[in-house]
Amino acid sequence: MDIAILGAGVAGMSTALALAGQGHRIRLYERRPSETTMGAGVVLWPNAGFVLEQLGLLPDIVEVSGHLRAMRCMDRHGTPFKRVDIGELDRHMGFPTRSILRRDLQAVLARHIAAHDIDVCFGHCATAIDAGPDGRAVVHFDNGTAIAPDLVIGADGRMNSVARRHVVGDATPVYQGFVNWIGVARSDVPLVDEVSIFDYWGPRERFGIVALDRHRMYWAAARAEAAIDDHDRNDDEAAPDDPGPLLERLFDGWPARIADVMRATPPGTIAKVRVHDLDPVDVWHRGNVLLIGDAAHAPLPTSGQGACQALEDAWHLARCLDGHGKGDRSDLDAALASFTLRRTRKTAAITLRAREFAHRLFGNDTHEAARQADPIAEIEALASAWGAGLPMMRARGQ
Repeated sequence: MDIAILGAGVAGMSTALALAGQGHRIRLYERRPSETTMGAGVVLWPNAGFVLEQLGLLPDIVEVSGHLRAMRCMDRHGTPFKRVDIGELDRHMGFPTRSILRRDLQAVLARHIAAHDIDVCFGHCATAIDAGPDGRAVVHFDNGTAIAPDLVIGADGRMNSVARRHVVGDATPVYQGFVNWIGVARSDVPLVDEVSIFDYWGPRERFGIVALDRHRMYWAAARAEAAIDDHDRNDDEAAPDDPGPLLERLFDGWPARIADVMRATPPGTIAKVRVHDLDPVDVWHRGNVLLIGDAAHAPLPTSGQGACQALEDAWHLARCLDGHGKGDRSDLDAALASFTLRRTRKTAAITLRAREFAHRLFGNDTHEAARQADPIAEIEALASAWGAGLPMMRARGQ
């Protein structure tokens, strides 16, 4: 088949790699003019580790990532209230948990894309998808080009997905009432005592640190914030070029590690993100256009599963396409329907659980209510939920 993938992020590139050995002609179309990276870093939990091993990527990922030991949760005074043993989770699921900068994850994927001679067409922003005379979708780009492949895979994100608009009709992301400031810190002296996740909770605020090693880490400072149009902001609310001083004021009095990490972040590199997700839907394809990744299911960062579920999409889609004939129209429709059936329940549960947790954490609920909604809590439940639909233990011979 001739396959076009809209978007060269984690979902798009991993899907291209998963399909590369099946004899398809694959091309990626990316709206940005060159390779760029959104976001600071991600945790690749064991379900992602399974997919990365299946794709032959895990050794390269291990070389540029950290091996997380634990998730340590504390209040704004540094008093611990929970510790998740990530090593135990890894043993339950049979694969390692890795922390990685998003740019390093993208670089590994891009190297393998190049090794498979898969073309990436930068500067191609899809503007519309409509039906051609033979019933196949025609994708129009802002540079005047148009394509009509056998299969269009929409991996064009959560914020402005042309593919989702075509398939679902409504691609409007839902603002969830909080913002993240994200950054990457590096220091000559150790900033943390172990390679772990350090998660600090305060009233309607949160500061998370994910270590790559004791000297390098990425972080996110989160705070409840109502949706306000830019023209309605006063000077105090305007986003500064360097939000470092603002964040130092917001998190003054929190544990010293937070101030140390922010000071170790280069000025001008902190980004502010208004956090959105998408309402779960049961329909992921229309004709020969399929949604994957954030275009299909965009959970909040409180899920810990955004990149992991994008990788799962790649693995499942390759299996579905491989298992439904040679790609005529009826086979393709059956494959896309099978993929959707496999993926909707799990991803919807992850999205809704993360949304509930965020509402409790950044709303007016008590910390105890938020803790009860925390999706990263009990190890056996995590292993069951995140491993659902994947033959992980069988892959490791257990």
